[in-house]
Amino acid sequence: MRACGACDGSSILPGGTMIKLSSSVSELRGVGPRYLKYLEKLGIKTIKDLLWYFPFRYEDFSKIKKINEIEPEEKCSIIGTVKKINVRRTFRKKMIIIEAIIEDSTGQITAIWFNQIYLLKNIPLGATLSLSGKVKRKGRKLILSSPSYEIISRQKLEKKFYQETVHTGRLVPIYSETKGLSSRALRYFIKPLLKLAQNIKEPFPGFILKKHGLMGLQQSLYQIHFPSSLLLAKKAKRRFVFESLLFSQLYLLKIKRKNALLKAPKINLDIPLLQLFTGSLSFPFTECQRKTIWEIAKNLHQRPMNRLLEGEVGSGKTIVAVAASLLTIKSGYQVAVMAPTEILAKQHFNKFKNFLEPFQVKIALLTSSTTKIYDDGLEGKISKQSLNKIIASSNPILVIGTHALIQKNVRFSHLGLIVVDEQHRFGIEQRKKLIAKNAKKNEMPHLLSMTATPIPRTLALAFYGDLDLSVLDELPKGRKKIITKVITPKGRKKVYDFIRQKINKGRQAFVICPRIEETKTSDINAKDLVTLSERLNYEVKAVKKEYKKLSEEIFPDLKVAMLHGKMKPKEKEIVMKDFQENKINLLVSTSVVEVGVDIPNASLMIIEGAEHFGLAQLHQFRGRIGRSHYQSYCFLFSESPQRSITNRLKTLVKCNDGFHLAEIDLSLRGPGEFLGTKQSGIPDLVMSSLLDKKFIEKVHKQAQEILQQDPTLKKWPSLLANFQEFTQKTRRY
Repeated sequence: MRACGACDGSSILPGGTMIKLSSSVSELRGVGPRYLKYLEKLGIKTIKDLLWYFPFRYEDFSKIKKINEIEPEEKCSIIGTVKKINVRRTFRKKMIIIEAIIEDSTGQITAIWFNQIYLLKNIPLGATLSLSGKVKRKGRKLILSSPSYEIISRQKLEKKFYQETVHTGRLVPIYSETKGLSSRALRYFIKPLLKLAQNIKEPFPGFILKKHGLMGLQQSLYQIHFPSSLLLAKKAKRRFVFESLLFSQLYLLKIKRKNALLKAPKINLDIPLLQLFTGSLSFPFTECQRKTIWEIAKNLHQRPMNRLLEGEVGSGKTIVAVAASLLTIKSGYQVAVMAPTEILAKQHFNKFKNFLEPFQVKIALLTSSTTKIYDDGLEGKISKQSLNKIIASSNPILVIGTHALIQKNVRFSHLGLIVVDEQHRFGIEQRKKLIAKNAKKNEMPHLLSMTATPIPRTLALAFYGDLDLSVLDELPKGRKKIITKVITPKGRKKVYDFIRQKINKGRQAFVICPRIEETKTSDINAKDLVTLSERLNYEVKAVKKEYKKLSEEIFPDLKVAMLHGKMKPKEKEIVMKDFQENKINLLVSTSVVEVGVDIPNASLMIIEGAEHFGLAQLHQFRGRIGRSHYQSYCFLFSESPQRSITNRLKTLVKCNDGFHLAEIDLSLRGPGEFLGTKQSGIPDLVMSSLLDKKFIEKVHKQAQEILQQDPTLKKWPSLLANFQEFTQKTRRY
């Protein structure tokens, strides 16, 4: 969601090169094929991309000192003359060391660099250098170890050179890098381009800048890359965050307005039918379910529905979807229910079939491996070709499936409602394909998206502003709180003994592992760890290894099975069927069971390597048990000695409220990790701002006010041009 200034203006760069914002970075001096490849790897193709590639932090080298003033372990900058420079090799490590004696009016200091032989050519004897780095003690001497450097001309020295430096003597920008492309190189390419900022039109009308105290675009570009102070860098960052979020909110709100004008199937508000449905169930609705079914029923009757239903694990989202589907089918329309996995699709087929049995609803299952139909109380297999013909006819039918629903040969004739389960697993393009399956092009099917991941309000506003929101934050009565404990390696045997006792009494257990194959600690990337700043020294439990250990060493007397995403669909189906029928005592699985799997008799869960998962995801795992009257137990196994991780896991011991855990998880892991969009291309500065609830609400309100004044945005041509550019680039996450 990178926002940028729309401008075809150009500038003449040093060397006489005429360049535009739309120009390729290949036109930049110094960017050959090698650097071009690295820049493209970072998503930088044009000059504009490069200008809007912002630093994620700054190295403070603004403290300029005389040589006799510097102290060990401090970061600082000095200016001095190169009195001597030579090279030597270490005997043991065969390392090349460049040593330079730097002198100012107060004394001398040695600067050293490792394995950078080219510096002998780059740093001439007698040159005046600006050096920035960390001061270290070597015996009785102080040295500058691997400092950044710049050659300073006499002119710059006389004219307060630190205002002109790029790599030293200032707040130095540090960018996200890739192998072969350093922050130093990025600074070298970006600094001359800032002249272009003078020609870029300000997209915001003056009243927005004034109302929100925003820095102007031209100043912001300079201050975010080469700030005069941290305060100005913060103000520049705030301006670009505001811009990205504002365009995002305008985009979502315009979609919402557009959808409200579309023609949608008018579903009958059949209260007697809802009463019959309620009476056919063996359990009462919670107040949340009643309220949600009523608001959905009214929505289906009055206007196009584009709604997100979020709810606690086990809060009863499925029965809400069943009620909405029943109303739609009985109004003469078709319904498509899309699930992320075959296991969940088959489970939905069985649940919808049981709930709707009294109402004579035709239900089909369509996955890559299975095609079934249930009609007039009879269930049987059907060929895909035959099912496609039925779907293409005008008869009301409820079709439950996976991605198979968006295959070319599937065509609905009268699609009234689409239900997308675990919506965060489907991209907007997949949802569009499903909507496009409707033969009645003049009607937009209603859309109900469901998720078991409670989404904090700030993220819901930022990412799902085009959707109406329904929340189920109440569990069915009679559910016992799941007893959760954090277990250290010493407590394993006791837990294993406890699980054996419970299984001998008829219960079943899950064991969740974070990986399929065993992973070496050295292969773990920092971004995969819960605490990004620390590399933890522990073994990642693998499903295959854990299955072997549990089945052969710990529970040789029990029936242990294994489930993971690399198994064939038929193999998974057999394992899940056996587990549902209690032919398996203990199931070792990856996070494939995170979503939707419902085994009421399973009341025990071990989560291996619990520190690898976020709180929201752990809560979802935990929700696979505790679905009956049996007391359930969840054991969080952790190999990490880190107190911060243990304290984080203990949050699950104290709290069983998924919405509260989601808020904590968001604050601990950040929006990118929480939403699973860490590598999505959304700028880090935007992602970090999503923790600021007041800021997001302020931007949301401003977007509403702008559209109230002029929904076309034509009143502000520059704003419109920038917004159009944003909408061309953006993708929904």
